[in-house]
Amino acid sequence: MLRNQSKQYSLYSILYHKIPDNHILKLIDQAVDFSFVNKLLESSYCKYYGRPAKEPEMMIRLLILQYLYNLSDKKIIEETSLNLASMWFVGLNPEEELPHPSLLAKFRVHRLQEVTMDEIIKEVVRQCVEKGIIKGHSISIDSTHTHANTGKLVPERVLKHLAKKILKNLEEEKGAIPEDIDANIPDYKAIDDHKVAKETMKAYLEDLMEKAENHIENPDTSATAAVINNAREIIFDEKFIQQKRVRSLVDQDARVGNKSKTDSFFGYKTEFIMTTGSERIITAVAVHDGTYVDGTGFKELYELTKEAGIEAEEVYGDKAYFRKPILDLIKEDQAEAYIPVSESVYRIDESKFNYNKDSDQWYCKHGNNTVKKKAKINKSGKKSFRYTFDKEICKDCPHRSECINGKMSARTLEVGVNAHEYYEYSQRAKTQESLEKYKNRSCQEWKNGEMKRFHGLDRAKGYGLRSMGMQARLTALAVNLKRIAKLVSSFLLDILNFLTNKGCLIYLY
Repeated sequence: MLRNQSKQYSLYSILYHKIPDNHILKLIDQAVDFSFVNKLLESSYCKYYGRPAKEPEMMIRLLILQYLYNLSDKKIIEETSLNLASMWFVGLNPEEELPHPSLLAKFRVHRLQEVTMDEIIKEVVRQCVEKGIIKGHSISIDSTHTHANTGKLVPERVLKHLAKKILKNLEEEKGAIPEDIDANIPDYKAIDDHKVAKETMKAYLEDLMEKAENHIENPDTSATAAVINNAREIIFDEKFIQQKRVRSLVDQDARVGNKSKTDSFFGYKTEFIMTTGSERIITAVAVHDGTYVDGTGFKELYELTKEAGIEAEEVYGDKAYFRKPILDLIKEDQAEAYIPVSESVYRIDESKFNYNKDSDQWYCKHGNNTVKKKAKINKSGKKSFRYTFDKEICKDCPHRSECINGKMSARTLEVGVNAHEYYEYSQRAKTQESLEKYKNRSCQEWKNGEMKRFHGLDRAKGYGLRSMGMQARLTALAVNLKRIAKLVSSFLLDILNFLTNKGCLIYLY
């Protein structure tokens, strides 16, 4: 139950006058009105019954402090109780008690949802747009990886842990392990061949599950049945044995992803959109497992950004975002896409060919041009165009042996249906203006480093996709507020310098 009463300041609150006006927490409070949080979370509380709950706004402010300074639940309560600026920021009198650390975890799990955190980030950005803190019209998108808060196990070890859990729960429910069940788990480390080791452990686990199910009296309430169901989901996935699915029973949402062809990680990917230039404010965040392909959720993040009041005129991204749906979505909003051409999407070697969109012809580097165009559909349904060059010119060309093999009379060039459009993007991306503009995307790498190095996004603090999603969004909110404080401070300093240069007399109250 939420209390509806105004805040009463005590005699000791006079100590708050010692906090300087340029303190980061005062600048944040000055720039952002957090009162909307109470209304946003009102429906998650009982209106008439129950004990008076801690105000959602106060809890959000505590979480902001926690992620701003990268502290644990217990440590943030200890540090806040000793810090006047922090006590003032959360809205308590110096002598008042802070909530128990466990309440922070309960608030994150039971009150905050991913959608709610998206709404909070969106509202903060919207307020910044309204107040003129965000003035730019360019955005950038990228993803960064986060290591799981657990080790990566081989399938044999996962199977062993599942077997141990089944035996443990069955023993607790029955008082002892039934005689028909073999409790001696095979030692997979003694088997040199990994393939044989996996097959041995899988066969043992399947036999164990089958026999254990015969001793379960009530499957709906049995902990053993729950473990067996979980084990069945894991081992019946073909990619599990290939080491491409569950690699830890502690965190079953984490996956192995690739940072490059030779470098992999075990954990999650955080994808986010942010404004570029001097503002560098994150507008939307999404979290996926490590196998996520960059750009898949671009539309959802882009829509959240627009809902926050950002009117994008320029969109930056790396090669992973060079896709037809993304380019079309940006074009629909009459924005300019500054995204390098991906060789996996556009495979034309422009050192050998160039295109004339007016005549719809391709030209080779030796001067020949296409004279025929034919649509083509392969067995998988993929459409393409086959262009044929002038056979008379090919016939007399001194470089004929480099281009044509066998009995072909003329060279052919097969391109995708979007090749002509990609060619235009490619030509524009090579201009000096585009190359200079693309440098604006570098701020996204700074933001990745900031969140990982100073705010703990390099490693998950909990387990599971939901926990990681909450961590990423709270981290984004914290770095946003830190940046907002810097922008407000610079703005106030500019005003002060302007008035001083004009010879104005300034009275400070």
